[in-house]
Amino acid sequence: MPKGKTKTRYNFTCGAIYQRKTKQGIVRWYLDYRDTSGKRIQKVIKNAQTPEDAAQTLRVAVSKSMDRDLGIQRMPDRISFAKFSEMYIENYAKINKRSWMTDVSYVKGMNHQFSSQYLDEITPFHIESYKAARLKQGVTKSTVNRCLAILRKMLTLAVEWGYLQKDAVPKMRFFPEKDNLKERILTPEEERRLIGSSYPALRSILIVALHSGMRLGEILGLRWDQVDLKARRIRVERTKSGKIRFIEVNTPLLHELHQLRALDGRSPYVFLNPDTGKPLTSVRTAFMAACRRAGISGLRFHDLRHTFATRLNLLGADPITIRDLLGHSSLKITERYTHSDQDQKRRAVELLAGVPGQEAGSGQDLLRPCDTESGSRESEPVSHLVSTN
Repeated sequence: MPKGKTKTRYNFTCGAIYQRKTKQGIVRWYLDYRDTSGKRIQKVIKNAQTPEDAAQTLRVAVSKSMDRDLGIQRMPDRISFAKFSEMYIENYAKINKRSWMTDVSYVKGMNHQFSSQYLDEITPFHIESYKAARLKQGVTKSTVNRCLAILRKMLTLAVEWGYLQKDAVPKMRFFPEKDNLKERILTPEEERRLIGSSYPALRSILIVALHSGMRLGEILGLRWDQVDLKARRIRVERTKSGKIRFIEVNTPLLHELHQLRALDGRSPYVFLNPDTGKPLTSVRTAFMAACRRAGISGLRFHDLRHTFATRLNLLGADPITIRDLLGHSSLKITERYTHSDQDQKRRAVELLAGVPGQEAGSGQDLLRPCDTESGSRESEPVSHLVSTN
């Protein structure tokens, strides 16, 4: 320490703490100790207010220094779920996830179940109890699965950050979601009614959704510098996957974009809120009102994305192209967005009517050969059963 500085010093077996004033008159605590090699270490203790705070920091610093030099790995003190959930939101979700506000909502729900427990106390039984409780509250299985995915990520991070042993992470069983998939595809007639029942801005948003497959957030945040009208291409940024993707603009969408561009060439955003001067953030109220006026029930805005993918599938677009347009990381995800309509399924099964050797409606046992001597008959033509649509 430089001479002439006043200080208050407390000596311990492992080192010392002392106080000194800065040039601005601020009193700060410092620690002073030697590591296992004898090297002297002196540094300020940023948040210490009392000698007890400083002494605790000295103890931890010396312990960590010895563990590091001796290659010892120690588990920190037990941490509660409530405390770690705060760390997860601040140190992971807010930094790495655009949808971190959704995580806040889900974690808040989980805290009702786990807040009084330490991380290492959570067992498979507690998780199953949580699942049952959420279902009783009317939460869908798919939403419970989203919560479980966050919980699993939290526990994985707890292991990485040294708050939990790997063998203490409980196993989780997710609900199957195949039966929960809602095959709600907008029909052409419903589309006409919906667009006819929408105010101009919503009408344009619906057309963009149905002809691009973009998510609502991607549409509302779309800027004109992402739209190349000459090349007929949209560059989609700030996507869910974090990867930029490109969407080719078809003729109806190009016509709509030209009309939007002619409305206000000064705004950087395609869909601007005139009251705030910022892009629109929600169309939920207007969308639900348009659905009511159009007599359409059970339709979510996200179903327009499903409609886009399904129509491409019905028209013969290959799955990889549909995957790239939607921005999915795998075909398995894309399969959830492509559904066969009833007419397509009917045409598919009718194809069996033209299989050689099988007579539609004969009731014949196909496992036994025909007895040609006891009155066999020639197969009647079945081509008329196959739809030519």
